[in-house]
Amino acid sequence: MARKRVSRSRKRDLEQPDRFTNFAQNLLQFATKHKVYLCTALGLIITLSIAIAAMLYFANKAEDKALALLAQSQNKYQTIIKNSSPDQAYSDVADDFKLIMQKYSGKIGGKLARFMFANICYQAGKYDQAIELYNQSLSDFGDNPFIKNLILSSLGYSHEAKKEFKTAAKYFEMLVSAPDYRMKDEALFNLAQIYAGMGNYDRRLNALKKIVSDYNDSMYLEIAKENIPG
Repeated sequence: MARKRVSRSRKRDLEQPDRFTNFAQNLLQFATKHKVYLCTALGLIITLSIAIAAMLYFANKAEDKALALLAQSQNKYQTIIKNSSPDQAYSDVADDFKLIMQKYSGKIGGKLARFMFANICYQAGKYDQAIELYNQSLSDFGDNPFIKNLILSSLGYSHEAKKEFKTAAKYFEMLVSAPDYRMKDEALFNLAQIYAGMGNYDRRLNALKKIVSDYNDSMYLEIAKENIPG
């Protein structure tokens, strides 16, 4: 009979309590052996060490739970959106995402839920709510260049959708000047459209020319050429 394979996540769950128990037992054995010399001071260290170990263990369990709920909620959204409108999908999963954001606000799962729910809000046309969540996510992931740039781009799109062109331009300009952003041609193309909405056709032309001169392999190259006079 084939041996049942234990998943990595399950194996980790089985191993963690043992590590915690062994750690506590070793500390208690050490304390017994040296009780004459260590007395109250060591007792305090033992108590703190056990408390810290317990906190780390349960913190990891909470993080796993948050990420599992997030994956479940995202899968639910993807299933609904295939056969429904973005607005209906938003309504069906909003409470799920809000629960994760509230219960696990300080965990990675909670922070990712906030960013992912902001995208859902944007797709549903709820731009003010999306902008609020994106700004919170900017505080959550400001130290992660990749996610930070995604958030800046999302903020640009959200403000552009509200026809707040000056604010939208600010975010895409930040991306164009960011040294670690790889989609500057897309940001320039968005800027060209935003500048046109602002009536600033000189800046629109400069953005298009920048695409042509600096990004020969850009998917926006041909359309940029077509919109440059002469």
